[in-house]
Amino acid sequence: MKKKVRVLIVDDEPALRDVISARLEHSGYECRTVGSVDEAESSLGEFDPDLVLSDVVMPGSSGLDLLRRLKSGEKRRLPVVLMTAHGTIDKAVEAMKEGAEDFLTKPLDDAKLTALLQSLVADLERRREAQSLEAALDGWGNLAGMVGQSPAIRELYRLIGLVASSDASALITGESGTGKEVVARAVHELSGRRSTPFVAVNTAAIPETLIESELFGHERGAFTGAVRSRAGCFEQADRGTLFLDEISEMPAALQPKLLRILEDGRVRRVGGNTETRFDVRVLAATNRVPSEAIADGRLREDLFYRLNVFELFVPPLRERIEDLPLLCHHFVREFNRKHQTEVEGLREAALECLQRYRWPGNIRELRNVMERAIIVARARWIEPSHLPVYIRGADREEKAIVVVPVGTSAAEAERRLILRTLEHVGNNKAEAARRLGLDVKTIRNKLRAFAEEAE
Repeated sequence: MKKKVRVLIVDDEPALRDVISARLEHSGYECRTVGSVDEAESSLGEFDPDLVLSDVVMPGSSGLDLLRRLKSGEKRRLPVVLMTAHGTIDKAVEAMKEGAEDFLTKPLDDAKLTALLQSLVADLERRREAQSLEAALDGWGNLAGMVGQSPAIRELYRLIGLVASSDASALITGESGTGKEVVARAVHELSGRRSTPFVAVNTAAIPETLIESELFGHERGAFTGAVRSRAGCFEQADRGTLFLDEISEMPAALQPKLLRILEDGRVRRVGGNTETRFDVRVLAATNRVPSEAIADGRLREDLFYRLNVFELFVPPLRERIEDLPLLCHHFVREFNRKHQTEVEGLREAALECLQRYRWPGNIRELRNVMERAIIVARARWIEPSHLPVYIRGADREEKAIVVVPVGTSAAEAERRLILRTLEHVGNNKAEAARRLGLDVKTIRNKLRAFAEEAE
C-alpha cells in the first residue's frame, strides 16, 4: 500500500486550518494542524511531514521565521508553501528568495492548491528515487569506482573479480570514453596489489621519440636533454599494476621490445648496461577491435596473445542505457562536492532527453554534460533547459541542409558538410563524427586543416 503524503498545516485561524485539512484529507493526504511556529517545530520530529503549508503572518514567530529555521537546519530540503493575504505579498516574494516552494493567496483557490501539491508530490517521488539511487551507489551499484547494475555491467563486474583474484594480464576493449581506465583501476583495487602503485600510460599521447624512455627509463646522458637518470614506468610500477592505454597506437618498432620485457620480467633503461627485475601486472586497453588492429598492422599478433589472457569488454553507454539514472546520480554527487552545489537530481523530462541521445562519447561525454548541467542548475532539479541544445533536440527529425553548387570541388563539398554538421549538433565533435561515419580524430584533423587553409 502506497504511503500517504503527510502535510503539516500551520495557521493561527482554527477554522481555516480545519477547512484546509478536510480538503486535503479528502484528496488522500495525511494532515496535522497547529496554530503557531513553536507547535510546528515540536511536530516536526513526531509527525515527520513531507511538506509544510504555513501562513505568513501569525502572532509571535512568523511563517517566514519558520522557513528560515527549516532552511538552516537538517530539514532544509523540506518543501514549504506559504499562505498570505493580498496585503503581505511582498513578504511572500521575500520568502521565495529564501527557499519557499511557492505561495498562495487567501482565500485559497482549490484548483491552484491541488495543482501545487501534485507538483510537490511528484518532487517527493523524485527525491525518494534519488535516495534509492544513493543507496544503490553505496551498494553493488558501485564497484571500485565503476557504476552500473545492467546485465552487461554485472557480467563485467564478475570478470573483473575473476581477473583481480589472479595475477594474469588482461586486455580491456571498448569504444573511446567507455571507462577502460576505470576498469583497470577496479582490477587493481580489488587485487592483492591494491596497496602498491598503479601507473597509467597513454601510449598514443607520448611522442614516438620519447615513448621508449617513458616506458623503460633512461640513464643520464643517454640522449640530448637526459640530464639525470629516470626510472621508466615498469620500474615505477614495481610490485603494482601498469596500465598501457591505446596499446594499438604504440609504434610498431617498439612492440617487440615490449613483448620481450613482458616475457623476461626484466627491463634495461635507454643508455644503460644492466637489466633490472620487476614484478608488474600489465593491463592494456584499446578502442579498436583487436582483430582489425592486427590485420591493419597496428598491433602485433604475438603481443596481443601475450596481453590477452583475459579480455574485458566495456560496453558503450547506448547498450546499457538502463544504467543512465544511476550514472547521472553518481555525477550529481561528485559535482555537488566539487562545485558546492545542492542539485538533488534530474526532472523526468531531463532524464528522458538523456535517454533518447545516442552518446557517441560514452561515459566521458555524459560526465561533461552532467557537470555543465549541475553548474547551470546550482540547486534542486536539473531541467531540460540546463542541458546542451544538441541533447535536448536528440529526438527531433529536423534536417540540416547543405547546398553544394554543381562544379564545387570534392574538398570544398567535404568542408561544407563537416562544418554544417558541426553547426547542427552544437559543435559536438563526437556527435558530428557519428553522424558522418568518421572517427572523431579525423574531424579534429580536418578542422585543423581548414584553419590552416584559411590563414
